[in-house]
Formats: sequence, structure tokens, C-alpha cells
Amino acid sequence: MADDEIDLGRLFGLLLDHKWLIIAITFFFALGGIIYAQLQTPIYQGDALVQIERRSNISPLGDMAEVFGQENESSTAAEVQILKSRMVLGQVVDRIGLDTVVQPRMLPVIGEFVLRHGIERPDAMAGQAFVWGGETMELGRLDVEQRWRGQPLMLTSLGDGRFQIGHEGQVLGRGDVGQLLTLERAGITVRVAELQAPPGAQFQLLKRSRSAATRSLQIRLSVNEVGGGRSSTGMLQITLTGTEREEIRRALNAVTETFLTQNVERQSAEAQQSLEFLREQAPELRAQLAEAEDALNQYRVEMDSVDLSSESQAAIEQFIALEQQLNELEFQEAELAQRFTPNHPAYQTLLRKKRQLQEERAQLNERVNELPAAQQEVVRLTRDMEVTQAIYVNVLNKIQELEVARAGTVGNVRIIDEALVGGAPIEPKKPLIVVLATLLGGMLAVGLVLLRGLLNRGVESPEQIEDAGLPVYATVPLSDAQNKLTRRVKHRRDKKATEIATGVLAHRTPADNAVEALRGLRTSLHFAMMEAANNRLMITGPSPHIGKSFISINLGAVCAHAGQRVLVVDADMRKGHVHHAFGERAEGGLSELLSGQATHGSVLRHSKIPGLDFVTRGKAPPNPSELLMNARFTDFLERVSQGYDLVVIDTPPVLAVTDAAVVGKQCGTSLMVARFQQNPVKELQIANRRLETAGVNLKGVILNAMERKAATYYGYGYYSYSYK
Repeated sequence: MADDEIDLGRLFGLLLDHKWLIIAITFFFALGGIIYAQLQTPIYQGDALVQIERRSNISPLGDMAEVFGQENESSTAAEVQILKSRMVLGQVVDRIGLDTVVQPRMLPVIGEFVLRHGIERPDAMAGQAFVWGGETMELGRLDVEQRWRGQPLMLTSLGDGRFQIGHEGQVLGRGDVGQLLTLERAGITVRVAELQAPPGAQFQLLKRSRSAATRSLQIRLSVNEVGGGRSSTGMLQITLTGTEREEIRRALNAVTETFLTQNVERQSAEAQQSLEFLREQAPELRAQLAEAEDALNQYRVEMDSVDLSSESQAAIEQFIALEQQLNELEFQEAELAQRFTPNHPAYQTLLRKKRQLQEERAQLNERVNELPAAQQEVVRLTRDMEVTQAIYVNVLNKIQELEVARAGTVGNVRIIDEALVGGAPIEPKKPLIVVLATLLGGMLAVGLVLLRGLLNRGVESPEQIEDAGLPVYATVPLSDAQNKLTRRVKHRRDKKATEIATGVLAHRTPADNAVEALRGLRTSLHFAMMEAANNRLMITGPSPHIGKSFISINLGAVCAHAGQRVLVVDADMRKGHVHHAFGERAEGGLSELLSGQATHGSVLRHSKIPGLDFVTRGKAPPNPSELLMNARFTDFLERVSQGYDLVVIDTPPVLAVTDAAVVGKQCGTSLMVARFQQNPVKELQIANRRLETAGVNLKGVILNAMERKAATYYGYGYYSYSYK
């Protein structure tokens, strides 16, 4: 299989191999989600319903709908913006004191949970500043100067109904519960209505600025029109969220009531504005009427009472009707000028109507000019008096109507449903949090396992090694019995602890599967070494901690059980630990022999296994590679080759030092040990090339510590059986 291909079967096997790790990680994430959901502060939601009714024009100056053919409705969108404005919400803040915040000093992380569930203070926490369940403080009043707004004050219970006020560790004053405490120098006035807390418990008092409290309320408040589809229903649902159900109810009711009040005041103000305009016009009209009456009476006296003809009387009546209509339009134009520009369609309609009436009046004037001179003057004077009188009477009537309308103003806002707060919180959504946390934990666990599997390029099957051109002589399974014979020792020159054998597996548990695999290796070596130059076998590996010494010792034991005389030589004079398996000391071994401090006979040691001898590494020398190149080593190998059927030499790692290359030159057969899921194929190839460069011909590889894993089974199909 190419290196860049992904084996789905192997990935599935990895998940099966690490199923308990995945389950554990998922469980802890789910547990964390449960704890997080429990510690979150619940958020409640309340709502109220108001109706914006069709707005009737309270001004009796004229029904605009009749004049312009359009309805005068209050814009629902405009009312929504008014409801959320600082004008309305600022009054709510002042009305229920939302600018005053009382916050108990809570335990870190779990403080909200403790207060919410009423967990009482344990005896061990007596005198601590943190507030526990059942400990409360009710603030009756808090007034501060402007410089203290936004600055936290700390109220500390002193016991026996007393408390103290401080800021940043400085005590500002002390007072009694239920009594007003005035701190003139600090500019603070406070009254604590109730305090149920032991000495030392602390509460933070904060007087926010009006704008900050209003912004906070705006963020929590939402207004939406409900029902109606495309047409406006005028039904507004007001929603408010928060952590305290009672505070939500009070705030929502205050919002609806304040909105209703300002609506009534706004419409009453419109009536008052129109009333003031008419009251200004009434005295002027009364003066104009008096002048017109005097002028008509004086002319009649001078002309000795001129009577009006029927034509003149009809003209006067038409004049009166036209002037009344023009006067109505002038009042309506005054109202429109406050709302619209002259380019507005409604304003243009009014101007066209006004021009039409003015043209009719001009035509009527032309008809009057055709009358006799005496009749013309009487008509004009009578017209002025009658028109002025009609307008004056109309204004007086409208003043009376406006006063009645102002007194009966009820507004166009109606509260349909008062505030109702739900009993269950809307947040946090605990089931959703737990599900998401569980899914996140499962995904992270699976991702971690797959990532480790993809990054781990260690060999997992003999086929991988054979595909690289290296024959596999044996596959040795991981032995549980060997693990019991192993203990970890940290070498002073090695940062990583080393696993050393404290016994020979082939002697202790001869029926173990690993020993059976070594017996198969013994058979393979019998034929492989028939053409070898000598009876020496070098066991090496690309890296440390892969089980070279285990293979060397137990292979020697298996061969000794078959009747051969076997010698195991520990040629790793740096960190060799063959002597531990036989319960001996390292001193008096190979390094002493090669340095001339010991004789050939003195370094050979007998084991408890008949036919198996061994040579320890000796004391760690400063120059092990040079000692192996010494003629004494060659002489030693020649002599032991004659005295034994098989000489097994355990050497250091190929990629770490050159010792294996030196030893391999004098051995007829060389085998390399690779550990399951530890040594990559690339590493084996590099080690093989290094040996070839030194003139050492590698016979093959021993795959050690093979495990029966699902990743291997589904990926490469490794099969291992026991037969007992």
C-alpha cells in the first residue's frame, strides 16, 4: 500500500482499539457539559401586549380624512421606536430604580449556584466575605453625588443590625439597619431596609448613570408587531429578559404604563396647542367684528338706511359661505405646516382647494361690482360684518370643543395583557448544552485517536517490512508474562527509563506464544546459518528500547533447550543489561576482557539453563567502539566460536552508534529487531543501508512485540494463534 493512501479499515480498527479512551473522553466532556449547564445563571422572559388603536383627530379644526381623502393613523413603526426610546425607558429607570444595583459577593465559579439553591454557609466559612444561601440584603434608598455614579461601594455586615460602607478598602461610614445614613463629606445617602447576613458578609452597591441603566434596559427589551400579515394590526408584543422574575414583571408593567401615560400626554399637548392658537385669534376676530358693525351702521346713517335687494342678499350669503370655507382651510393649513412641507401631497391638495375658493370669491366680487354704487357698498359692509361674525362664532365653538376634547383625552394606546413572566427559564438550554458537549467530546476523542494513528508510522505487519525488500524471519507477539518479568530502571546517562528483564521468559514460561515464535526463529536460523561463514549471530536494531536483549537472551535459551551449547555476549558496553536477566552484576565482563583486565575464562559465566552461558558488558568504558575494533575482540570471538555451537551477540542500535557495524563484520549472520508500531519502515531501510555501507549483509528482520489489535486486523490482516 502506498504511503500516501488512507486505509479505512485500519482507521476503523484504531477506533475499536481506543474505544475506552474515546468513551472516557466523551464521558468527561458530557460531565463537563452537565456541570457547566448547572452553573449557568437561568435567564427568564416576560411579555406584555399593547394595542395601538386607530388615531382619531381630537382637533375640531376639521376632519383631515374628509378634506384629503386619507386616514390619519398613528404609525405603528413610529410607536415602536417611541416605546424603545430613552424618553420612555428613562422614566422607567427612574420609576422603579433600575439604576441601583445590589450584587452579593459570591464564591468564584459556583457562587451563583450556591445562592440559587440556597446552600447555607458551612461552619468552616464563618467570617468570610462571601454570601451564601439564605443571606439577603434589601436596600431601601441609595442617593449619591455624580462622582460616585459607576463607582462600586462595598456594604459589609457587622452583625447586630449594623453595617459599614466602604470603597476600595477605605471605610466611609457605619450605620444601623432601617435608619437613614447620611455621609455628607462623601455625598452618599443610604438606607438599608433589611439585612440578614452574618458579620463579614459583603454586598456591592452600584449607582449607575441614567444613560447606562437605560441602555441596559434597551438591550434586554424587544418590541414586535404580532399578527395581521401584510396589514398592520397595531398589536405590539413587548418582551423583556433578565435573571430575576419579579424585576422583569415590575419593569414590563412600568414600561407599558409609562408608554400609555406619555401617549395620553402627547395627544393632550396637541389639543392644548390648537387651543392656544384659537385663543390668540379670538380677540382679533372680536375687534374686526366691532369695526365691521360700526362701519355698516355709520354708512346706513349717512345714506338714510339703504335696503338690500334680493340679489345683494344672495351675494352676501355666498360671501359668508366662501369666507367660512377659506377660514377653515387657513386653520387646517396652520396644522399641516407643523407636520409636512409644502411639497407634501396633502399640503398641495389643500392649496388647490384654497385657490379654487379664492377664484369663486373673485368671480362673486365681479358680480357685486355690477350692482348700483349704493348697493355695492352695503353689500361689502354687510359681507364683512356677517363673515367676521360667522368666523368669530365658529372659533368660539371650536374653543369649547377643544376644551372638552382635552379634558377627555384617553390616547390611542390600550394595555391588552399585563406582564407575565414564564416559570421556566429560556436559557441556558441544558439538554442542548449537554448534547453539544458530548458530541464535541466524541469528535475530539475520535480526532485525537485518528490523528495519533496517522502520525504513527511504525510497522504494524510483516508485509510492510517485506514490501521494503527486507525478509521477516519471525514475528514475536507481545508477552504478558514477559511484562511481569520487566521492571523500569532509569539510567544515569539516559533521560528515559529503560525496561530491563529480571528473568528468562523461555525458562520461566516455556509455553508462552513469544517463546513459540522464537522456536520458529530457531528453525529458520538453522537453515539460514548453514551457508554462513561462522556460527556467530548478531542481534541489532535501528533504535533503543525495542527488545534486542529480550530476543538475544530467549533465543539463546530456546537453542540451549534444543541441546546446543549457546553463548550470549552483551556487546552493548554502554547500556547493556543482559546480566539483569540472569541475576548477575555487570562487572567482570566484555569491557574488562578487551581492556586486558580480565582473562577469557573469567568472563564466561554459566546460567541456570543447561547449555546456556553468557558474557556481561562489564564496566562502561569511555571508548567502547575502539575496544570492539581491538584484536582482543577478534581473538575472543574465534575462541568462543570453537567452544560453542551458537554465539549470539547483542549490540547497540545501528542508528545511534557504530558498534553494530564493527561487530557485524565478524559475524556470519546478522538480524535486525523492529518493534511493533514503534520503528517506521523508513528507519529500517536507513539502518540497513548503514550496515551495507560498513560491509555487513543483513539477513532479515524480527518483528517484536506484535499485538493483536483491530487496527492491524482490519488494516493488514495479522493472524496469531495459540495451540496448547
